Amino acid sequence: MKKLSDRTKGFTDSVIRRMTRVSLQYGAVNLSQGFPDFEPPKEILDRLAEVAHEDFHQYAITWGAQNFRQALAEKQSRLMGRTIDPNGEIVVTCGSTEAMMAAMMTVADPGDKVIVFSPFYENYGADTILSGAEPIYVPLHPPEFNFDPNELEDAFRQNPKALILCNPSNPCGKVFTRQELETIAQLAVKYDTYVITDEVYEHIVYAPNMHTYFATLPGMWERTISCSSLSKTYSITGWRLGYIIAPPEIIDVAKKVHDFLTVGAAAPLQEAAVTGLRFGPEYYKWLQDKYTGKRDLFLQGLRDLKIPHTEPQGAYYVMLDISEFGFDSDLEFCEVLARDVGVGAVPGSSFFREPVNHLIRLHFAKKDDTLTEALNRLADLRKKIPARK
Repeated sequence: MKKLSDRTKGFTDSVIRRMTRVSLQYGAVNLSQGFPDFEPPKEILDRLAEVAHEDFHQYAITWGAQNFRQALAEKQSRLMGRTIDPNGEIVVTCGSTEAMMAAMMTVADPGDKVIVFSPFYENYGADTILSGAEPIYVPLHPPEFNFDPNELEDAFRQNPKALILCNPSNPCGKVFTRQELETIAQLAVKYDTYVITDEVYEHIVYAPNMHTYFATLPGMWERTISCSSLSKTYSITGWRLGYIIAPPEIIDVAKKVHDFLTVGAAAPLQEAAVTGLRFGPEYYKWLQDKYTGKRDLFLQGLRDLKIPHTEPQGAYYVMLDISEFGFDSDLEFCEVLARDVGVGAVPGSSFFREPVNHLIRLHFAKKDDTLTEALNRLADLRKKIPARK
């Protein structure tokens, strides 16, 4: 038989989602794949129950139901400080995963280059390869995960078509400062490069850090493709509702790509989610306070256990340093951690282009009781996983 596609040789299956399966296999507390174990807001669930008995069971308009796009435009217009046209500047997608893939296919031709900061969410490499483009990796240097402007400009000198910006960052929790974003913006103009943003954690930022929408920087609206989703903001990761916001000439192309990728997002779920999009600012303050409490609980527990870790500025991930255990493979460590300690994690090597094997990622988007149980299990970490010589 003829061989299968060569383009799939450049990446593996999702290590994050693989570790969920490992967690289930061993009955581990799953702190690997970043989804909550608490319910969405009651108002959204109540509307979903009503929608089940209403006429929303067929296709919505391909690029999103009109009332969904209208509510989204009103919300993002307030946040981004400009009037977003719901008809000409939005495409609703099946989660931010499709939004990022559609954005990449909108911008990149086979052979184009795309800048990706490392560490990075694992989909970005696959998106680039599936689009036929070539990733250029630029390191974010720990422990602060800052970039070197000279290294970044070296990457821009290779004439990239686009740069992918995850802000706040998964996996390291970095929130890019306005000064850092302005440096990226200046280089994007200088080298005529598009910027594709992944801003799904836009509402999960810890004081005193502030999230700045890249598209709001002077001169950036025209070259920014803003991708996000409702998954993390409303705890509805399984609903797969995402979107792209961009100028009309970009959205026109993204609509074509989206039309043939997935046809459209689920109509009943769009209708129910409109309720959430219409929440006032008090909801987002409550959400920030909720996740600040979870971060504080989990990080204090790690401090008490003397487990070295990062301090996230945003999102809900923390990276643990496992150097003391002497494992050559962080994947093997995560498998042993799930089996012997009962906590699911993701090997850090799946996020880095560089040869990093001493970090693992955990998340804290869980009920306080779940986080406490995970910390109780981690208390036996050094007893159950002795350091290798």
